[in-house]
Amino acid sequence: MSTTGAMSNFIEKYYLHFNAAALVDAAKGYEDQLNSGAKMLVSLAGAMSTAELGKIFAEMIRKDKVQIISCTGANLEEDIMNLVAHSHYERVPNYRDLTPQEEWDLLERGLNRVTDTCIPEEEAFRRLQKHIVKIWKDAEAKGERYFPHEFMYKLLLSGVLEEYYEIDIKDSWMYAAAEKNLPIIVPGWEDSTMGNIFASYVLKGELKASTMKSGIEYMTFLADWYTNNSKNGIGFFQIGGGIAGDFPICVVPMLYQDMERTDTPFWSYFCQISDSTTSYGSYSGAVPNEKITWGKLDINTPKFIIESDATIVAPLIFAYLLDM
Repeated sequence: MSTTGAMSNFIEKYYLHFNAAALVDAAKGYEDQLNSGAKMLVSLAGAMSTAELGKIFAEMIRKDKVQIISCTGANLEEDIMNLVAHSHYERVPNYRDLTPQEEWDLLERGLNRVTDTCIPEEEAFRRLQKHIVKIWKDAEAKGERYFPHEFMYKLLLSGVLEEYYEIDIKDSWMYAAAEKNLPIIVPGWEDSTMGNIFASYVLKGELKASTMKSGIEYMTFLADWYTNNSKNGIGFFQIGGGIAGDFPICVVPMLYQDMERTDTPFWSYFCQISDSTTSYGSYSGAVPNEKITWGKLDINTPKFIIESDATIVAPLIFAYLLDM
């Protein structure tokens, strides 16, 4: 693309070799995909929401630079937690030096640490719990079932959280996604805080597990979405590794091999940002070519891997795509 933004021009001028060059190549490949009519899946692993990726990712959503998201349950909820409890977060720049006793002291203060940032239990977790439980129970009373992200959309769009907002709503990627009713896949949602809370209500007999749609239903939903949207290709932009990436990328070999739909196209683009260097037996540390053997990527699929910190790289790529 022809860049005019100051940051985009800076990246093109100075990011010329090694991981910097891979960043530019991946960004241009992403742009080529969108220009050719392909759609893009972005997967979010790690704690990208607590890293406040929403400040720029929300704009990517508003500008139609992403058409479907796969994220961990933590990223789904932590964007909303940041929205309603931002001023209560505490940063711990010297987190590498904390003793076990200092970590215990944070726990007793209700502060759950994510690297250098502590999420406040009372203002974040419990504030969401108070309202989401009512939505869960109302759905169950009506005999309705929804996916985890759909319940979160209902929570955001109901307006019940507005009194707690502590950041600009434009900086919440979940709110931007809710406004567009963007499809989201949340594999392994059960291991998130809200997933744990939902499970506790099931254990107490106050909710049925079936009120929450399952991971298998997410996979079948994704299979239908992929089938209906892959005419011009679907790219895969993976931030981090783990289940947020491995779950959705498997939909292609499932359709091709298990459903025997041999006309299913491979993913048309692949990029992963990861600080996992190539290693033995690691999904996050596997080079993209390994995915060819699993029927996920084609020989000619544009493939990029940027071995760096996603909190640094992802905002730069998004800034380039947004021509900032």
